Amino acid sequence: MTTEPLFTTQRLEFWLPQVTDLDDLVALVDDPETQRFLGPARATQASQFERLLRNAGGWALYGYGTFAVRLPGDPRIAASCGIFHTWRGFGQGMDDVPEGGWIVRRDLWGQGYASEAVAAMLAWFDAAHGSRRITCMIEQGNASSQRIAAKVGFSHYDSRKDEDGITLNLYERIG
Repeated sequence: MTTEPLFTTQRLEFWLPQVTDLDDLVALVDDPETQRFLGPARATQASQFERLLRNAGGWALYGYGTFAVRLPGDPRIAASCGIFHTWRGFGQGMDDVPEGGWIVRRDLWGQGYASEAVAAMLAWFDAAHGSRRITCMIEQGNASSQRIAAKVGFSHYDSRKDEDGITLNLYERIG
């Protein structure tokens, strides 16, 4: 079990995944507005436990994954943010690549935490793994995430429709 964050910013702490994160991960996505753009992610222990295991496996296999982001002195997860290794299965430059993603707790929206977290995790990734291509996938209509992606250097390169007909915009940041 980790007792210290891997790194910090002025307002955030970036922690490796821990089994004790499960309840906070469920709480993080247990808001209808937060779930709006999360695709199949659900606020259940089973769903979030699978996500936690995938993330821990990514750290073990690739040396990177999603961080549990906390505010200093607050044990609750404020955000889930990181670079994880994916295999989406639909090609279009999204298979077998590092992919960025972020979710911020609803009560912290509009305070710059997402931009700060994404910029910090990208800087950490570049320093730890070298500058290289990273993708991200943002559902059409998620203007906040699209602004964050643009702000940190992601460019739109393609779109696709998922099995429910929802348009997913694909972005990349070339290292």
